[in-house]
Amino acid sequence: MEFASDNTSPVPPQVLAALTAANTGAQMPYGNDTVMEAVRARVRAVFEAPEAAVYLVATGTAANVLSLATFCPPWGAIYCHRVAHIEEDECGAPEFYTGGSKLVLIDGDHAKMTPEGLRRALGFTARAGVHNVQRGMLSLTNSTENGTIYTPAEVAALTAEAKAYGLPSHMDGARFTNALVSAGCSAAEMTWKAGIDVLSFGGTKNGLLGVEAVVIFDPTKAWEFELRRKRGGHLFSKHRYLSAQMLAYLTDDLWLENARRANAAAARLSKGIAAIPGASLVHPTQANAVFAAWPRSGHIRAQAAGAHYYLWPGDQSMEGPGEESLAARLVCSWSTTDAEIDAMVAAVRG
Repeated sequence: MEFASDNTSPVPPQVLAALTAANTGAQMPYGNDTVMEAVRARVRAVFEAPEAAVYLVATGTAANVLSLATFCPPWGAIYCHRVAHIEEDECGAPEFYTGGSKLVLIDGDHAKMTPEGLRRALGFTARAGVHNVQRGMLSLTNSTENGTIYTPAEVAALTAEAKAYGLPSHMDGARFTNALVSAGCSAAEMTWKAGIDVLSFGGTKNGLLGVEAVVIFDPTKAWEFELRRKRGGHLFSKHRYLSAQMLAYLTDDLWLENARRANAAAARLSKGIAAIPGASLVHPTQANAVFAAWPRSGHIRAQAAGAHYYLWPGDQSMEGPGEESLAARLVCSWSTTDAEIDAMVAAVRG
């Protein structure tokens, strides 16, 4: 019963087969492989963006922080939610790679910013001119760190606030495809049509061995990104092994099918837990993560039965009265089975 994270999942056989196929003969290094040409064409087609610049890196952190550094100056403010991934899980990498940009944290229910909250933050920035950080850019995590999603309309409303000040917008899409299939829209509608300038297009959390794409919808920023990727140590030499993964991911809709499976598993798990007496959902289940609370006695049973997941927040204790409610995060992946879900629900129910 593995619900710790979607990055604990195995790799789909199609991806392993693509790596094996790529492992023959010679290919030019540093992104000049012929497979990357096919990846670039496929990404442009998926996003309906024939001029987009497309690059691959091995980690989500690299995709996020190189994107931010390319679009935000060191004296700029990056507006994000208080529990955005770039705030909670990047170990200061945004500040490091941008040379000092300040993360301005904005509250909002279920890890989602509101246009009103962003508007207030934008209006407050640079109130003392040169003595303050200046307005820099917007960054949205989609799906969010609380398992909710921004719809295209919600994205557009937020980017409109940023564009009123001439600011670019970034989307941290480590779980982009989970948000996309949940919203039932196209990749273009979720991104550039809604005002996004640069996307971290996740692959690892949706089944890949280790590759993320950066999609820059304004190609005038492409050369700067290339320089920052090289200078930051994220230009792969044997790049074809990144390319092979991404091409397999985008072939025959594997990326969409993986996300649909993960989201469906989370919906089943969420429904099962919510039906247990004394249990409740902490956040709406809109993608592949379930945030729920139930009595400590149910946690003890689940963990004794072999369930892996995190108490969320992590400062809760398994010691204490059995009837006390503890909150948890459970993440489903493309490989989560109905049997795992049913066993987890049964253990919690007791």
